[in-house]
Amino acid sequence: MKLGQFRYKIPEELIAQYPAHHRDESRLMVVHKQTGKIEHKMFKDLLNYFEEGDVLVNNNTRVFPARMYGNKEKTGSMIEVFLLRELNAQNFLWDTVVDPARKIRIGNKLYFGPNDELVAEVIDNTTSRGRTLRFLFDGTHEEFKALVYKLGETPLPRYIKRPIEPEDEQHYQTIFAKYEGAVAAPTAGLHFSRELCKRLEIKGVNMAELTLHIGIGTFRTVEVEDLTKHKTDSEQLIIPESTVSLVNEAKIKGNRVCAVGSTVARAFECSISTDQLLNPFDGWASKFIFPPYDFVIADSLITNFHEPESVLLMQTTAFGGHDLIMHAYNEAVKEKYRFFCYGDAMLILG
Repeated sequence: MKLGQFRYKIPEELIAQYPAHHRDESRLMVVHKQTGKIEHKMFKDLLNYFEEGDVLVNNNTRVFPARMYGNKEKTGSMIEVFLLRELNAQNFLWDTVVDPARKIRIGNKLYFGPNDELVAEVIDNTTSRGRTLRFLFDGTHEEFKALVYKLGETPLPRYIKRPIEPEDEQHYQTIFAKYEGAVAAPTAGLHFSRELCKRLEIKGVNMAELTLHIGIGTFRTVEVEDLTKHKTDSEQLIIPESTVSLVNEAKIKGNRVCAVGSTVARAFECSISTDQLLNPFDGWASKFIFPPYDFVIADSLITNFHEPESVLLMQTTAFGGHDLIMHAYNEAVKEKYRFFCYGDAMLILG
């Protein structure tokens, strides 16, 4: 597969700038992989596609306010710092992406907040845009994190062309969010309301969770036409024994296993046993999935409508079939579905 096979035209007005008023009232396109049939539903209609004993697995990562703005010493130039990963909590060491990168050198200091409440020093160049920063902070780790939450902002994607609002802090977080570490929300989970989860539970559908802390690599631009040459960043992944038990029991009994989001589907594929079941996992994963690919664990997938040429679109087409999913995307444009993180959802049934 080549990069050009994942291009499509998306009208600007279909890029969702706000979430649905009620989480489970976004639209839902249902794609039947075996027949090619496409249905147009509401997300709360998800209830009709799952039965007792089926398992839905969510990503319970929590997004933190990863985007900060600082001023460079002496010149006062504004620098955007995107916090990616805490490398050393004791020394306040972070892996970051800075913009504009050309203005930042090793040894430069950056000042954050109206009263310079936080100062960081650049100690390493990790990539062309990446920098390792050491925050010069005398307090406790808890006090440091409190300052990050005060000075940082919700890291909404660039295609949302409006100022960040206080409500985004809640809207850009799933109801499953527990463990801090993601720089982007697992957007398929944003459609679930507590009421819908309760109705699924009453029906006998099992809900399980894993943790995959989404990093910037999931959204990094693919710059090679030959997809076999694209490398992705590693992300921290934890699949607990409780989830493994529910998933494997469902597979053995012939019930559905639904990955809520491409992060969950990818996480499954990072930890498969020799007998084609799921294993527990606690470590780092960097799997890049594109067609052709045979998924072992999930037989259904809930996902949003992703950007052209994105690794998320590539994985979705690997799951549903390239031609069928690209046809479904064209249908979504025609039917004026809302696209990207705050947009509508797709359910792919195997």
